[in-house]
Amino acid sequence: MPTVARHWPVGTRPVVLRGWEPPATPYGPGHRGVDLAAGSGTPVRAVAAGRVSFAGPVAGRGVVSVELAGTGAPPLRTTYAPVEATVRKGDEVAAGEVLGTVEPAGPHCAPCLHWGLLRGEVYLNPLSLLPPWLLDTGPSRLLPVLGVPLPGRAEISPARRATPWRPPPR
Repeated sequence: MPTVARHWPVGTRPVVLRGWEPPATPYGPGHRGVDLAAGSGTPVRAVAAGRVSFAGPVAGRGVVSVELAGTGAPPLRTTYAPVEATVRKGDEVAAGEVLGTVEPAGPHCAPCLHWGLLRGEVYLNPLSLLPPWLLDTGPSRLLPVLGVPLPGRAEISPARRATPWRPPPR
């Protein structure tokens, strides 16, 4: 799956309140998206460029769906709920563009944004759209390179002693 997203839908590295739990069967129990911590009124942004395929109420809560540009046939489609939409069906949106705001929490979760991903009728993990640098939760940590002296010390990394280089046999 392409890592096409360049933005989280809400905030910067929001807390994932509930992860993706794919159902074993099409109508089985599971969680067909991720719930991200977001208070009422928080701006909801498109994670990637595309066209709004739906914006309106579903079962009493606002939903926005965006077909992502350049993601094949059928295209990937992201969904966001509960959202008070500021976009309409057919609108072209850029990555990071505001689609609306999080509506007050309902029975689904408190307070959160449900973010989903589909290709056709198949649900996928929306976090798979994000590149590793957006998913990383902390600073990079480099491991010692085996056989290289440790900075500020004369000793060699204890993991494995370096062996001197010798030319290959002829």
